Amino acid sequence: HGGKFKSKVNFKFKEGGIVHLDDTADSTVVSNEEVEAPCTVLISLDNFDKMLAGEMNPMMAFMTGKMKIEGDKGVAMKLASLF
Repeated sequence: HGGKFKSKVNFKFKEGGIVHLDDTADSTVVSNEEVEAPCTVLISLDNFDKMLAGEMNPMMAFMTGKMKIEGDKGVAMKLASLF
């Protein structure tokens, strides 16, 4: 069910690979293609897993340089509320 942050974001992993999240449609679309998005999050797979598991706070990850944000920081802030 979409509509949580109503935007698009790319997660780019340091090890290679990408996850694109499109939350602008009725149901959220997730793909492994780099699609134009207002925000790109650069992170390692390990730290991404930790964030998904609730073991790492997204704000702390950003503040300590474990995660970098390119583009619209407002989108990133909405996204952080999902974790």
